[in-house]
Amino acid sequence: MPPKTMVSNEVYLLPLNDDGSPQVAGEYIYLAPKTNDPVTIRFAIEGTSSICRHGSLWVNIPEQGAEFHRNEFREFKLVPDFNRTIEISIPVYEAGAYAFYTTYAELPNLSEDLVQTNGSSKTPATKKTPVYYIDVAPRLSLDGQPLPLPALSVFSLISKFMGKYPTDWEKHLRGISDRGYNMVHFTPLQVRGSSNSPYSLYDQLGWDPVCFPNGEKDVQKMVESLEKNHSLLSLTDIVLNHTADNTPWLQEHPDAGYNLTTAPWLESAYLLDTKLLELGYRLESLGLPTELKSVDDLVKIMDAIKKEVIAEIRLWEYYVLDVDRDADAAVEAWAAGKISFPDKSVDADGVEGLHSATDEAQANWLIKNALTNMDRLGERFRRRVDPSMAAGLLSTIYGRFEGDKSDSADQAAARVKIVKLLDIVNVPFYKEYDADIADTLQQLFNRIKYVRLDANGPKQGPITKDSPLIETYFTRLPRNEVTAKHKKEDLVLVNNGWVWGGNALVDNAGPESRVYLRREVIVWGDCTKLRYGKGPEDSPFLWEHMTKYARTLAKYFAGFRIDNCHSTPLHVAEHILDEARRVRPNLYVVAELFTGSEEMDYVFVKRLGLSSLIREAMQAWSTGELSRLVHRHGGRPIGSFEVDEISSADVRNPKENGSPNGNGVNGHTYSREIIRRIKPVPVQALFMDCTHDNEVPAQKRDARDTLPNAALVAMCSSATGSVMGYDEIYPRLIELVHETRLYTSEASKLAVKVGEGKGGIAGVKKLLNQIHTLMGMDGYDETHIHHEDQYVTVHRVHPVSRKGYFLIAHTAFPGYGNGNGAFNPVRLTGTKAKHLGSWMLEVDTSKEALDDVLNDKRFLRGLPSRLIGLPGIRMEVKGDDTIITVREKFPPGSIALFETWIPAAEHSSGLDTFVTSGAKEAMGELDLVDLNFLLYKCEPEERDASDGNDGVYDIPGHGKLVYAGLQGWWSILKDIIKENNLAHPLCQNLRDGQWALDYVLGRLERASKKEQFSRLGKPAAWLKERFDAIRGIPSFLLPRYFALVMRTAYMAAFERGISLMNNNVRNGQWFLQSLGMVSVQQTGIVKSASLYPDRLVPSLAAGLPHFAVEWARCWGRDVFISLRGLYLGTGRFEEAKEHIKAFASVLKHGMIPNLLGSGNTPRYNARDSVWFFLQCIQDYTRLAPDGLALLDEKVKRRFLPYDDTWFASDDSRAYSKESTIREVVQEALQRHAEGMKFREANAGPGLDSQMSDEGFNLEIKVDWSNGFIFGGNQHNCGTWMDKMGESTRAHSKGVPGTPRDGAAVEITGLLYSCLRWWQTLGEQGKHKETGVRKADGSEISFKEWADLIKANFERCYFVPITPSEDAKYDVNSAIINRRGIYKDLYKSGKEYEDYQLRPNFPISMTVAPDLFDEKHAMHALCIADGALRGPTGMATLDPSDLNYRPYYINSEDSEDFATSKGRNYHQGPEWLWPTGFFLRALLKFDLKRRGADAEGRTEAFQQVTRRLIKCKEMIETTPWAGLTELTQKNGDFCGDSCPTQAWSAGCMIDLYMDAEEEQANFEGKKLPLR
Repeated sequence: MPPKTMVSNEVYLLPLNDDGSPQVAGEYIYLAPKTNDPVTIRFAIEGTSSICRHGSLWVNIPEQGAEFHRNEFREFKLVPDFNRTIEISIPVYEAGAYAFYTTYAELPNLSEDLVQTNGSSKTPATKKTPVYYIDVAPRLSLDGQPLPLPALSVFSLISKFMGKYPTDWEKHLRGISDRGYNMVHFTPLQVRGSSNSPYSLYDQLGWDPVCFPNGEKDVQKMVESLEKNHSLLSLTDIVLNHTADNTPWLQEHPDAGYNLTTAPWLESAYLLDTKLLELGYRLESLGLPTELKSVDDLVKIMDAIKKEVIAEIRLWEYYVLDVDRDADAAVEAWAAGKISFPDKSVDADGVEGLHSATDEAQANWLIKNALTNMDRLGERFRRRVDPSMAAGLLSTIYGRFEGDKSDSADQAAARVKIVKLLDIVNVPFYKEYDADIADTLQQLFNRIKYVRLDANGPKQGPITKDSPLIETYFTRLPRNEVTAKHKKEDLVLVNNGWVWGGNALVDNAGPESRVYLRREVIVWGDCTKLRYGKGPEDSPFLWEHMTKYARTLAKYFAGFRIDNCHSTPLHVAEHILDEARRVRPNLYVVAELFTGSEEMDYVFVKRLGLSSLIREAMQAWSTGELSRLVHRHGGRPIGSFEVDEISSADVRNPKENGSPNGNGVNGHTYSREIIRRIKPVPVQALFMDCTHDNEVPAQKRDARDTLPNAALVAMCSSATGSVMGYDEIYPRLIELVHETRLYTSEASKLAVKVGEGKGGIAGVKKLLNQIHTLMGMDGYDETHIHHEDQYVTVHRVHPVSRKGYFLIAHTAFPGYGNGNGAFNPVRLTGTKAKHLGSWMLEVDTSKEALDDVLNDKRFLRGLPSRLIGLPGIRMEVKGDDTIITVREKFPPGSIALFETWIPAAEHSSGLDTFVTSGAKEAMGELDLVDLNFLLYKCEPEERDASDGNDGVYDIPGHGKLVYAGLQGWWSILKDIIKENNLAHPLCQNLRDGQWALDYVLGRLERASKKEQFSRLGKPAAWLKERFDAIRGIPSFLLPRYFALVMRTAYMAAFERGISLMNNNVRNGQWFLQSLGMVSVQQTGIVKSASLYPDRLVPSLAAGLPHFAVEWARCWGRDVFISLRGLYLGTGRFEEAKEHIKAFASVLKHGMIPNLLGSGNTPRYNARDSVWFFLQCIQDYTRLAPDGLALLDEKVKRRFLPYDDTWFASDDSRAYSKESTIREVVQEALQRHAEGMKFREANAGPGLDSQMSDEGFNLEIKVDWSNGFIFGGNQHNCGTWMDKMGESTRAHSKGVPGTPRDGAAVEITGLLYSCLRWWQTLGEQGKHKETGVRKADGSEISFKEWADLIKANFERCYFVPITPSEDAKYDVNSAIINRRGIYKDLYKSGKEYEDYQLRPNFPISMTVAPDLFDEKHAMHALCIADGALRGPTGMATLDPSDLNYRPYYINSEDSEDFATSKGRNYHQGPEWLWPTGFFLRALLKFDLKRRGADAEGRTEAFQQVTRRLIKCKEMIETTPWAGLTELTQKNGDFCGDSCPTQAWSAGCMIDLYMDAEEEQANFEGKKLPLR
């Protein structure tokens, strides 16, 4: 047989939230593919989340071979499916910044009035979510090998200092390559402008003729030589914000800049700038100082600015209204009858109110409604009042104008009035002007002071034409032949600059900004700011020119550095990068980004797909701060958890033989999917030891710090970089504009050898760069950084092999002296080390040496220096540990470097691979009861299983796990892993000792020796092998490896559990699978709580841990409310049958017990349990394979049939008789039809210490006028709302909180359901019984009984919506609290309790929908949705009821009758299991009313989905991995609630079962048996 082709497909799973946002913290999605193969992004959307209503996912990731266009989105329809997760897999072929969003029709609020969506009505309007971004990192390669971004070592060069190309250049490039760098960053290589600054470009499309006399050909040759001969990639700056002020094309296209035509709002700033310049030229003639000697001199000049400039140019006219102009226009409009009022401009008092208002109120009306041209500054008096609206105001004051000679007001009076009002309107505008001018004057004062007087400023000397009073903000183009065609306003162009703390998304020269007027810009006088506008149509030449510039650069260079990225308009940068990536898809893009906030950084990074942000080590002012920066860029902590939850499966490719794309053997390709979760990551850094903008160590620190600073940066898990002059120890930052000398470097003269040497740190930098590249390429991404006084140590290791490199760096900041800094010995636990070398840097910083270097007129040189090898450390091996001590001679400026490895982590197949393999096979034979032991067991269950010897594991500083099994560990570990929380007490416990390993293993080994758990031997053996493999590793790594083993075991066990359930669960959403596993959690072998007195079988707990063992575990009511979902809904038919038979065997009084007591001590005080039991038998016969055969199953009877005699389980009569399930059903119906009156067996305090004596008396009977079953009394509580008062202090002992006597609505519905089922089976010949005998001896058929109930149900239970209908129903109008609902009870002992709104009626709606009028049902459900439904549970009582008490505190022993000792258990707290029935009813009746309307049906499912959100959150976040019993009001936590309750989960599975059935019925499919 030919071999199969195996393709490894990397899949990144991207789940979307209900609102369409990605489930990734921070919403930054960054993917760095491991190979050059395409990767797949798999969007996962819950099948009926809100975005699925008319929903579409829109993605701009192009298909293979198609060109990327940012605004071209492909549509993927979201086809709703309640039971499934929608998955959309999209391959990504190229790097780039991609985007997605969803559109959907907003889900309307639930309403009883159905808005028709079919027929003639339109498709509802769709909403669009925000756009979210997916950045896929570029895949660089060098010398045929992939070069991941963290392997980059970048070297910055300023081309104008490089000398002649190619001779001088080649020497320098060889020296850079020889030092181990792998990428060169060139500052711009284009023709420079008049200032000669590399960033002030004269021509973006022309190359520097001095360096590249042959232009583009030379550039191409250089780049090819770089890669071929020197193994260097190339990166260059792209400058998009500005051009040189003498750029020739500006004269042709002044609209490419911000001039007074394209940006008229700059007029006032230009006027101010011009007048300030003129003042500077007139200082001498005004008798003012031209050279400032003191602040007093400056104050004189500031006075002149106020008097000669500010006052003269009347700047306020740019802010205020021209009162005369606007008053004349208003009066003229009033006289002409041209009057208007904007909509809603007149308040409730109407025109009269405006007529009688104060002047201020009338002026405010004008401000609010009548002002125009308020969007920006512009020409003088640009702001105006709309004359027709001002005339409207005059008409309210004076009426319509009827001529000056009439009795009405004349125009003169009206003008006086409007002038007065306009003066008031102008007041805030004058204040606005005053505030701006105050800012302007302050900025002028500060700037002039800095450049003329401050000690740290440039001290520019006398004010002259060449050194004017201010730095001009404007370039004034000359008048010549080229510019003659333009207006004079076109030739004034604003210069670029930067603003302290400016908003990066606001255009500083745009209409929203006044920074040029307020003189807040630190201007670059040689750079004219470029104006792109909103798109190419606003500045066609500029867009075309700069696009050509970008494409040319991308043709030759592997990467861009975006200069001044924070000032580049985002839409411009997007376009430019898109164009560049068309030329070079794997373009590496770095940016200097100073937005002032991390949040804003993310905006740029996400939208532009920036590969790295430049970060600078020289920004650190101390060793501690340097340590913090290294920590930030160093990588994950050592021992970090593997947060990639990788799963893989062999998936058959659907491409069949003959498919055009089929390329596998025999037309089959097999792909192995590696599924990764997208994890939140910080923005990648290009971490520079120094940039061309930073002062060097010799200036800022101590020249010796050049070495430790460089070493610390090189150890980081990010791209790193340096600049020419740093390794050489240049004494000063190179001044880009005025410097003319050329570079020199020892590395450019001679081959670089690792180790000692003169002329800088090249010898060690080579080794550091080699190590950095190796670590980056191999994925060494775990780091430990330690700061101790003058020292920083960095240990960087590989997460799998555990090999690493260790650095000790003695930093050199001013004042550190020459000692070794008293550094404590370092202990590398369980680690071996090899010393690679220790070096110190000596630098001659004497005045003579400095003067010699600085006075060189031709060349830039470094300070005299040498690297000296040190015998600077002592290594001592103690067992598996290595101890490193620094010797006496290890002064500031020294480093020591080591290679490290961990012997215990060396495993033949790789330790990670070994500990994560084989688990599936180890779990392969377990059944669900085995899994209950392996995964769960709360404290009481564990004590029960071990005869009290063992409990759950107790973590010091944290507390006990909730389960002894794997789920207990995983509930904690999943968050530890997600947050990489190595400080968690569990991690500390693991570092302190191996008790956790012993506990996990010992527990399983002991269990596997017991017959019922023998299959646990394989998982125990698997765990032993894995734990043995990790026991020898250093303790600091134990948390990581323990987590790996436990996660692997947990996932395999969980998957095994799901695999043993039915298809609906196996293929269902994660929520359904989590609910399904609650059936495993709640079902297990408990010695003290079997289903039978004489044999041990698994039993279903009501909840954990409160109802886990002994008498408290098995409750008849809880079992049969839970059973349909937990057993029938998961395919666990044998367990379902066992529980049905067990409870059938203890039928007595026609009832099943409330408490089973293993059949020894059953208690019969629950009136409702038997009806849930009978409903489950009905559901079993319908849903299970060969389900009807259950009816003929025989059970031995604990008590005698039709006999109420009590006897002990060891009595000879016990289990002496036998009945079929069919007979048990008939007996239950018969006993209820005849009626029962009995006192509980063993009644008294021994049975129930809280019950009053009357409470033990039960009477149950049918009222044959309506067919309902009545029962109970005011002294007992025989339904699920069974809280008995317990407080002596509050006098509530023995007084039930909710007696619910009479005919409870849910019992009536369950009875009807049973009768109709039993009737139908009889009619089908499936049993011979046709009816029952009443107490009077007469017979009634099942059909007649059911019909009787149906005929009376609505009349007796519905509370009409309007009083006019009361006569049709059995209601007492005086007692009704809320209308349009179904009563909770019928004819109870307290009449008002009948009318209480509680969440019980949906139970009847679910099992007996045909009892309900559909409109009434929907109305009642809508009321319950608003009044009772909480975030997760249903309030047990209407909040408008006087008895509503929503906070349950069982321990409260107060005098409050209502709440003491938790008597309000069911009087308001929100219970979760009724939510399942409520949502089932809602879905059922909502679908009914929608009929065949597919869109409406989808909406019905979505209404349900929306109401599940908090339940999903709960099961995901609770350590109990289940749904709680109840919450307080609004979902607040309830400390007395059982944290995972069987029926809470079971009733949710019921919902999914119904949903699947509804879908199948609608589609005409037959639902397969489960």
